[in-house]
Amino acid sequence: MPPPAEQSNSLPHWHIPNFVLRVEDLDHEGASIFLDNVKPKEALKLAVEASYAWLYTPLTAPRHVKTITLVLRSFDGIAYTFGTHVDKEIHLSLDYIARSTPRAKDEIEGVLVHEVVHCYQYNALDTCPGGLIEGIAGGDKWDKGYDTTAYFLNWIERRCGRGAVRRLNAFLKDRKYDTKIFLAVAGDPVDVLWNTYCQELKEQYEQKDLV
Repeated sequence: MPPPAEQSNSLPHWHIPNFVLRVEDLDHEGASIFLDNVKPKEALKLAVEASYAWLYTPLTAPRHVKTITLVLRSFDGIAYTFGTHVDKEIHLSLDYIARSTPRAKDEIEGVLVHEVVHCYQYNALDTCPGGLIEGIAGGDKWDKGYDTTAYFLNWIERRCGRGAVRRLNAFLKDRKYDTKIFLAVAGDPVDVLWNTYCQELKEQYEQKDLV
């Protein structure tokens, strides 16, 4: 998941779309939790800014998204995003919100950032594997939920330097998906990156066990 946008007067002037909120059941426990913990307009604006900063520079940021509609309703799962080139719609589960009470604010804002990224990321002319779309990674092995994909994404950014994910996203703009993009962006084939990441995690856990 992209890091939060920095709160600073030096932030670039990103294009902020119009936001629409639709709550389908105000009597649902999840609706009350959402409204008690989140300011919808502020949370969506921060999610857009974080997505821009994660994927683009002020010179490359797209301006095509005109409206993002957030729909809160009851359904199985967590959230999903769909829409046209200019109008996006994010559906967030009230049942999921109700289950996230202990960390409601962080959970909701984290999911919103994740879904807003989908509004702006490139998808290799509709040829990206599902795991790549979810984590801007490569292959289904990383499509294991918000946390796993976010950790691997952050690891690539730390390993290859700030802007690595931006470069990866840029490669997906006008060409079909090919695992060779990881070699171009990160300097290693995708399987090598994944294996290195898993090995580092294993070593970290082993060190903790020794303490």
